[in-house]
Amino acid sequence: MSKKSLTFLQFDSPWIFDPGTVRLPSPPTGLTTEEASRRLKEGQLAQPYILETDSERRLHFTHCSIQSVMNLDAPDALITPYTRKMMAFLLFNPQPKSIVMVGLGGGSLAKFCYRHLRKTQITVVEIDARVVALRDEFSVPVDDARFRIVCDDGAYYISQLSDPVDVILVDAFDPIGLAPTLAGSDFYLQAAQRLSPRGVLVMNFSGDTNRYATHIRGIRAAFGRSTRLVPVASDDNLLLFAFGRRVPQPTTARYESRAQRLQTRFELEFPRYLRRICQGYTLTRTHAAPKD
Repeated sequence: MSKKSLTFLQFDSPWIFDPGTVRLPSPPTGLTTEEASRRLKEGQLAQPYILETDSERRLHFTHCSIQSVMNLDAPDALITPYTRKMMAFLLFNPQPKSIVMVGLGGGSLAKFCYRHLRKTQITVVEIDARVVALRDEFSVPVDDARFRIVCDDGAYYISQLSDPVDVILVDAFDPIGLAPTLAGSDFYLQAAQRLSPRGVLVMNFSGDTNRYATHIRGIRAAFGRSTRLVPVASDDNLLLFAFGRRVPQPTTARYESRAQRLQTRFELEFPRYLRRICQGYTLTRTHAAPKD
């Protein structure tokens, strides 16, 4: 879907308690606003769309499946708590040379990293061309020497890499939950093999919890006990941190000092993230990790 061919059908939100303006990209020929509104409300439109208010712009797959939130006055800000906590990879590799992101959404993490990590090569892999086509609507940077978006399957892309990667961020979903293509391949083994020695993989878990088990089995097989599971209570998300080598022991003065420096630089709560990661559990444990 090219930028030139992208048009929108616009109408008021059909949800009384979630007002705003719906913008449906490249709608089917002949679809009226009334019919689009009805289909959307009944969950019969299987395509990404935008819901916009005076202050924010959201990317949805369904009404219950919000993929990204952008503050219109601060488009590069990280709005949702789970995206802010995913930046905790900087505690373990504060100057990554390379980041591969699997899943674009509205580009929240991509924009933040592009703005703040100016010496880092950033590649975003997104399987859905319809999502990539909305990049301008969410102020995602244009491709340049240190940033690019690749429309491809994330598992395949990772398997083709020859150089090690410092950070892999996985935030890949369909309308129901975690992208099943990742669990249905050797993605996690490939990712573990391609992480640099100080590399970190951070994955967001959300949506249908029945999908978690197959992903967790794959991660456990690839990383063993080199993992930490950390909840994000305010988002009802779980974050999985997996490491290229054994799990670092971030209970030292060195990590605490680094967390303070990162907090000053990025205005994110790195000392709290550090505490939560220290309190997190490996995937071999059965009881729940402490909440925020």
